[in-house]
Amino acid sequence: MKQRIKTRHMILGVMCLMYFIAYIDRVNISVAAPLIREEMGLTTSQLGLVFSAFAYPYAAMQILGGWMADKFGPKKVLIVLSLIWGVATVLTGFAGSVLMLVVLRFVLGIGEGGAFPTATRAFTYWMPVAERGFAQGITHSFARLGGAITPPIVLVIVAAAGWREAFIVLGAVSLGWTLLYAFFFKDSPDQHSRVTAQELQEIGYQRGDSRQAARAATPWRRLFRRMWLVTFVDFCYGWSLWVYLTWLPSYLKEARGFDLKQLALFTALPLMAGVVGDTLGGVLSDRIYKRTGNLRLARGAVLFVGLAGSLMFIAPMTFTADAVNAVILLSLSFFFLELTNAVLWSLPLDIAGKYAGTAGGMMNTGFGVAGMVSPVVFGYLIERTGSYDLPFMISGALLGVGALASLFINPLLTVDSPDEKAGEVRHALP
Repeated sequence: MKQRIKTRHMILGVMCLMYFIAYIDRVNISVAAPLIREEMGLTTSQLGLVFSAFAYPYAAMQILGGWMADKFGPKKVLIVLSLIWGVATVLTGFAGSVLMLVVLRFVLGIGEGGAFPTATRAFTYWMPVAERGFAQGITHSFARLGGAITPPIVLVIVAAAGWREAFIVLGAVSLGWTLLYAFFFKDSPDQHSRVTAQELQEIGYQRGDSRQAARAATPWRRLFRRMWLVTFVDFCYGWSLWVYLTWLPSYLKEARGFDLKQLALFTALPLMAGVVGDTLGGVLSDRIYKRTGNLRLARGAVLFVGLAGSLMFIAPMTFTADAVNAVILLSLSFFFLELTNAVLWSLPLDIAGKYAGTAGGMMNTGFGVAGMVSPVVFGYLIERTGSYDLPFMISGALLGVGALASLFINPLLTVDSPDEKAGEVRHALP
């Protein structure tokens, strides 16, 4: 009997759920912050310390988490990581001091920091090349969706029980996902009893690949040479993304004059536009590849259009006087920005193959560093100038630099490509 749902697509569904849950656990603290601050008597500086405690281990765990997935397999590593962040979320509901909150957010950053590179490593063996863009796009769209619906989820639980109970419930959901993943996921398709010979052929998986990857020494120097430019472009992308995730509500309230009721709607619009962009970017990249067979064109075209398009709409946003028009322009800018996300996460699979976990960690280190720097610089410039215009202009400038840099990214130049062949493809712009 023919299977209606391919096993790899069920694996993809499990991963989508993980991305969704991870983002809820990542941003739930911002929703509960007013209640936590009131109960514990926290200052603004203390609350800022709680927020930032997540970013440092998150950035540090990118390469380490990806390397562990390459070495020990994504199943073991992601089970451990999800247990760490699930327990940290539950224990946040029992925190009684600012120190405990900082420690638990730090631990959460450790758990979530290696999760996405580990998932990327899993996709190397589970997803064929022609479906990798879609896989990365749909998983990250679920992440953005999780972030967008966190406020109502948390507030419903808070209204029914309290902020502490919200963390306990959400942490329990994370631990429930760990059980599902441990039961259903396998490191490679040939280990899964549900995978048919036909699906193995569709995936293009070669038996023994995962065992060879575990035994192979990590080619750090070659990985860095192939991935540094991708990491830089991810930094340029991440700079603007962190601005949206941290400063969007303040901008709409302070610079555009929206009240609290309007804020809930107009903050959600750009984020939902990002959900669409995440999904569409992966689909477009895969479709270009299927039609042309040109992997560089498939990745490069979407990456350039996404970054350049985001710049095209963020520039006039700083000059418009109409608040609603500003939200529309922000939404369009975020839509184009998120077109690039699936492509960025597909590049480690294309370039690094069996080392995709480590490569994905390298790339997302750029995003993590942007997360440490961008919100602070953005806030400093607002304080110094009394305006949001200059900070947004700097974000736009980085988008332009990233768009130009993306033209020189070549997924055909893989970790396994001999250096003497580099000249054949390095200058072959799409």
